[in-house]
Amino acid sequence: MGDFRKLKVWERGHQLTLDVYAATGTFPRDELFGLTSQLRRGASSIPANIAEGCGRNGNAELARFMNIAMGSVSELNYHLILARDLGYLPAERYEHLASETEEIKRMLASFTSRQLPNKN
Repeated sequence: MGDFRKLKVWERGHQLTLDVYAATGTFPRDELFGLTSQLRRGASSIPANIAEGCGRNGNAELARFMNIAMGSVSELNYHLILARDLGYLPAERYEHLASETEEIKRMLASFTSRQLPNKN
């Protein structure tokens, strides 16, 4: 596939990861190995899987890692809801992160359908 850094979906995923790290910096200390870790791992898994897929051979492998990234988006989406409901994320910050998460989900779906039409 080539250089993952040239993909807009990777750029957005990377920025989302930076935003999640910033947002979780204010979480309670006792969540460091719980929700903070889950959010950070979920977010970083998105661009990491895109990068790994780009480093593999063929569309089938790329599609597999894009699907894994899509699963990470869904996991992150849930953890953001949990953080909001626990009162760790203010509404405005939650809305921003959730909106970015949904946009990345759309971008992954579009990339997979347009760039990888024969993914089976």
